[in-house]
This record gives sequence, C-alpha cells and structure tokens, in this order.
Amino acid sequence: MKKNIEDLLPPHIRALHPYVPGKPIEEVERELKISAIKLASNENPLGPSPRAMEAMREYVGQVHRYPDGQGFYLRRKLAERFSLHPDQVLLGAGTTDIIEMVAKAFLQGQAEGVTAEGSFVMYYVVAQMLGAALHCVPLKNYTYDVEAIAEAITPRIRVVFFANPNNPTGTYVRAREIDRLLDRIPDDVLLVLDEAYAEYVDDPEYSHSIDYVRQGRNVLVLRTFSKVHGLAGLRVGYGLGVSNLVNCLNLVRGPFNTSSIAQVAAMAAMDDHAHVRESVENNRREMRWLCEQLDRLGVRYVPSVTNFLLVDTGRDANETFQLLLRQGVIVRPMKENGFPTAFRVTIGRHDENVRFIESLKRAGMTAPVPA
Repeated sequence: MKKNIEDLLPPHIRALHPYVPGKPIEEVERELKISAIKLASNENPLGPSPRAMEAMREYVGQVHRYPDGQGFYLRRKLAERFSLHPDQVLLGAGTTDIIEMVAKAFLQGQAEGVTAEGSFVMYYVVAQMLGAALHCVPLKNYTYDVEAIAEAITPRIRVVFFANPNNPTGTYVRAREIDRLLDRIPDDVLLVLDEAYAEYVDDPEYSHSIDYVRQGRNVLVLRTFSKVHGLAGLRVGYGLGVSNLVNCLNLVRGPFNTSSIAQVAAMAAMDDHAHVRESVENNRREMRWLCEQLDRLGVRYVPSVTNFLLVDTGRDANETFQLLLRQGVIVRPMKENGFPTAFRVTIGRHDENVRFIESLKRAGMTAPVPA
C-alpha cells in the first residue's frame, strides 16, 4: 500500500504547529475591499531608516553578486559599537535564524532547554522541530520568574531562552535579576538573552548584557534591525557572545544567510540616530495616549516597555480579532500563546492608534472588564 508523504515524517515533526505570521495587509484589503492598518507584528510605523533606503538604492545594481557570507563589514561595525571583537558577532536572517542555530547546535540528543510559558513562540517551535524537551515555567505577573527558571535547571539542561523584554507581554526584568540567574546557572548551560526590543526600554537598570559578553560569560545576546530600525522585511539580526560560542554556531549557520542588501541597509541604519530617536519618541508618546484611551474604555492591558501592548478584553481573543479585522484593523490574537482573552497590538502612528480605539468602541469594548 502506498503511504502518504506525511506518514514518512517523524512524530515530533507531524505534531509541529508552525509559526504563523500576522495576516498580510494586502490580503485583508483584497478580501474586505477596504483600507486596512496592520498593528499585528510590532513593526516600526515610521518605516525604515531613510539612510538605509538611500544605501539600498545605491547598492541595488550589485545584487547579481552573492553577498559576503561572513558579513565582514557589518560584523566589524557592530563590534566597534559594542567594544567587542568581530569574532564575537554572529549575523542571522533575523533573530529567529539565530535561535534555530542555537537549537541545532545545543539541543541535540538528550539535551533539554528551559524558557517561560507565554513567551516568544519560536523557542517552542525550534525545540519541537528537533524533538527536544523544552521545559516551560509559568510567568509571574506576566513577567519571567527568575527564581522558577533557575529551579528548573537540571543536569540535562543546556539552553535557557530568556526574552527580555518578553514578547508578547512587553514586560522585563532588571539587570540585577539576570545577575542572580547567571550566578545560579552552571557553566555548561547557555543563557540566550533575547533583547529584540532593547532600544525601547527607558530604564538605566534594564540591562548590562554586553558586559557579560566582555567578561566571557556563557551568554548569547540577541538584537535585531527589525524593530526600531524598521528593517523587518530584510531579515537581519545579530548575536553577541564569546568567540568560541560564535564559532560553534557558525558550524550550523546556513551560507549567505544575510543578503547583501540587508547588510548594507543595516550598516546605514546604525548611523541614523535621528530615525532611532524619532521612532522611540513616537512610541513613548503614542503608548501614553493609547494607555489613556484604554483606561477610559475600562479595557485591561499589561504595562509595556516595548512597542506593543498585550490587551485583554475579557472576550475570546479570536472573536475580538475577527471583529476588529472586519473593520480593517489587524491585531494579533494570543489565544494560542496561552492568553485566551488577549490580543497584541503594535503602537502605531497617531492616526492608526485613533482608528484602533474607534474600532474597539464599535466592537463594543466600552464596558469595564470585571477583575
């Protein structure tokens, strides 16, 4: 009897729930025949860095050449920015690419990982893809519980995935708590500090993760050009760690994993301090306004230090998503992430945020939600 191709897959692959990206704005507009706004994927509403756009225009005539597979100039520029050696910098097609490298390198055989429930979905996806056990501890007040993470580390644990700030809750822990965690992590465990939203955090006690790298600690710091720099579509992120760790990850890194255009744009974006400043200021101003409006509506949300909010209407998240979608407002339901009555909304431009609030009102989200 002829077998279905699916029958040839290992059980842990058949059980996978792939990462589902936010609904494309073009698809919504095509289906509903109305203009739409996308507030689902934590993108920069101000768009890409103007310097990055100019650099891409100047370089586009060279895209018939393969990119620099090592990303020499971008790695050197990042190393200079953080006072590191270029050998301590790893490039990826977004941080998701590097998360997958970590899993391929360190979650093989009987090795296991630890993270929190209600965190970045790719941690769970890459572990299951490899058939590796990933232990998930509950969040505490929507925040990573450092004590619980430390207690979950057994002799089989090789990787701790720690999103700081956390996606989708927008919460964070301060550097002194990460210090406590590192003091309790054995030398044979890698701490992956995912700081994709670091530029938005306004707290001098937030992080000194780069110091861990300079001290030679067993830490990999993840950052990205997708958020504040506005280059999400180019897929370029980076990891910072000791050189022998970066060497290990390079063993499983795909060739040419960052395009030439992405490298050129990222280097230009690094120098566009005005764009970063404007992006952060817009986010803080609009975050305050949006929180004030949600307070007036009596709609609960988790206070956030990022460019998004986790909003809890007390109603089924997928139903709320559909109500807003029919009005051309795309948010991200979080039911599958462990928040059955919540959705995540990006902080947009003021006109987008006004439309979002008006859509909430039309959807009937005006009565205070019981505690």
